[in-house]
Amino acid sequence: MSEGRRWFGTDGVRGCVGKGPMTPKFALKLGWAAARVLRPEGGGVAVIGKDTRLSGYMFESALEAGFAAAGMNIRLLGPLPTPAIAQITRSSDAAVGVVISASHNPSEDNGIKLFGSDGRKLPDSIELEIEKMLAIPMKTVAGELIGQAQRMEDARDRYVSFCKTTLPATASFAGLKIVLDCANGADYAVAPRVFRELGATVVAVAAQPDGHNINDGCGSTHPEHIREAVCSHGADYGFAFDGDGDRVVAADSEGRIYGGDELLYVIAMERAARQALQGPVVGTVMSNLGLEQALARAGIGFERTQVGDRYVLERLSRTGGILGGENSGHIICLDCASTGDGIVAALAVTHRIVTSRTALVELCRPLTMRPQVLLDAPLNGRGRREVMNDVALAQAVAEIEARLGENGRVLLRPSGTQPLIRVMVEGADKTVAMACAEELRAAVETAATR
Repeated sequence: MSEGRRWFGTDGVRGCVGKGPMTPKFALKLGWAAARVLRPEGGGVAVIGKDTRLSGYMFESALEAGFAAAGMNIRLLGPLPTPAIAQITRSSDAAVGVVISASHNPSEDNGIKLFGSDGRKLPDSIELEIEKMLAIPMKTVAGELIGQAQRMEDARDRYVSFCKTTLPATASFAGLKIVLDCANGADYAVAPRVFRELGATVVAVAAQPDGHNINDGCGSTHPEHIREAVCSHGADYGFAFDGDGDRVVAADSEGRIYGGDELLYVIAMERAARQALQGPVVGTVMSNLGLEQALARAGIGFERTQVGDRYVLERLSRTGGILGGENSGHIICLDCASTGDGIVAALAVTHRIVTSRTALVELCRPLTMRPQVLLDAPLNGRGRREVMNDVALAQAVAEIEARLGENGRVLLRPSGTQPLIRVMVEGADKTVAMACAEELRAAVETAATR
């Protein structure tokens, strides 16, 4: 949860369906509050899209009623990826875009994300204003001012066309056989169509949503699924998206899996090769050290920010950069889109493979991913700040950093949702990294008992 806010986290409002805040009553009030903050004079348009969770219908109706009660008109997009909703918000000059999705979470969860008229996630300050409005009694506008709702029947067509425009008009994937794991989520109807229209032979898997099977053993959080599918179908490559379509990971015919850092590297090198890369590439504190080192060897700057694609986007905006992402597969190409887009990233990688006539494994050859070990250390009742400021713990971190040298990295990060300190160690050797991580975890546990 972001500081100073009760409901909004780093990626909107999220929780278990039927429990606060993910109830129809809250969604109704949230729609009203968002409209009152973004268009206090009334009017304007809200576009609402969702992933394939069964509860999406319930929240769609509640949000629709909330916006209408505030006097805002509504355009219902149906199941579409998060980046599609962001793009349509921007291109249709809507006041706000709403995504009903819990991204990579299981089907019993859901969430609500808001985009401004520029197709970007709302800044913290606006979300705070919406939270303040939530505390005010809801008042419906006069009857003649109540908003009206309509279905946007061409929403999918518009997004498919947009995706293809991110590549040159001559782009063709003819001759490639590609598996697409749609996570039984929002990409199920659009991702296969985009790649087919570009000439690829497409095998769509996890593309039969039933309202409950989203992210269930498939998608970007289960990369073994796309690896097995690529091999069993004799395909060249495969891409796996998450439930709302803003993440992507890849696999090749040899069973190799490529995460967000590797795909970000390929796209960065492609932009650099045609002198289209602007500003630094932006990652997070969790981005692999190998990515930073490989970009440095290529003369490309790299900056880190805290975990969360919204923070990557904010840093890109401040530095004038166009490319950033997270190792989870969020990749933001600001020269094409206003937010992370799994399909756009997958298209960029495939286009690089085709135009360079180089296999993905070779494109990633200069990138040496450092083994990364993640462990959790309980706080045992002591406060996060006290533990993180512990002098003996700081000394232990310094000693391990010196031991690892330039080919290693240490990160201690308090969990935002659990009484834990996340311990991350990268090193040139997995065994050494594991030993250092276990040593640090013990140091955190000792600090938590002082």
